[in-house]
Amino acid sequence: MTPTALRFLALVLIFGAVVLAIEGALGWWRSRSGGERAVNRRLRMIATGLDRGAVLSRLRRNPDQIWASLPAPIAGLFAGIQRTLHGAGVATSPQQMLLMMISAVIALFLIVIVGAGIAGVPLTIGSLLMIATFAFALGFGIPLIVLSRMADRRRKRVQEQFPVALDVFVRGLRAGHPIASALDLLTREMTDPIGSEFGIVVDEVTYGADLRDALQNMANRWDLADMHMFVVSLSVQSETGGNLAEILENLSQVIRERASMLMKVRALSSEGRMTAVILTSLPVLAFVGLFLVNPAFYLDVADDPAFVIGFVGLLVLYAIGFFTIRRMIDLKV
Repeated sequence: MTPTALRFLALVLIFGAVVLAIEGALGWWRSRSGGERAVNRRLRMIATGLDRGAVLSRLRRNPDQIWASLPAPIAGLFAGIQRTLHGAGVATSPQQMLLMMISAVIALFLIVIVGAGIAGVPLTIGSLLMIATFAFALGFGIPLIVLSRMADRRRKRVQEQFPVALDVFVRGLRAGHPIASALDLLTREMTDPIGSEFGIVVDEVTYGADLRDALQNMANRWDLADMHMFVVSLSVQSETGGNLAEILENLSQVIRERASMLMKVRALSSEGRMTAVILTSLPVLAFVGLFLVNPAFYLDVADDPAFVIGFVGLLVLYAIGFFTIRRMIDLKV
């Protein structure tokens, strides 16, 4: 056998030995980690040894009602932030998030004022208004935009998973499982985010909540029409009787047809929605980016008497355009 052939054979044997060693190490790690792999966050947290009550408190932030006595706009703001945080998967209460955002705005405002003072920029009403707008956009606006995009992605994922979850639930019922056992099947078979959501429902029922209340809480957290229809179907069936598996199977078909129509509507309105995203986010990002790179571009004209009037008018027009565009692209199917 030639030296080249021997070298090639040695390389093949070394490669095989490395592959076998890696396979053995992976098999040992899998056997040590407990065999079955958790498919969602709730199961992974339980596998680490956490109590189910602690897992429930981490996954579900109870909607704080301390703002119920506040004026409607402020209460709506808290409720919207609560829904956005839950949709984005951020385990933080609205009060904590608002406190962090307000702290960031104040810190940025003070830092820019100190920097402007060191650079010798005169602090007039116009420059203070510009600095306050920059601090608010960077400390409040951009984090809110990021959280909203994260929540929209997870919300879309839940909409895609929900018909599949209904099919698994129907199969469990037809196999002879009770409703509670069929729900528990969803928590073990479905991935996030729907798997952990049904896990929250199961844990709430375990700790004494009524099944319909727990499901209604889930529907309120996501504010999805499909979930509300599911809760209504269960409520009607529990009061009037009937074949629950057949009812939910028909509901799954309706949801799929509705999702198909929604996708057609989204495809037809994609240009408008993308235009809305650009028109609402680009001014904020452009203003923050340009202020970070070249603050003198704005501060040099902040001393002009007409600047304050023009800048305030610009902010008012942006707010009007933002809410108008949001209403135009809020399509109901």
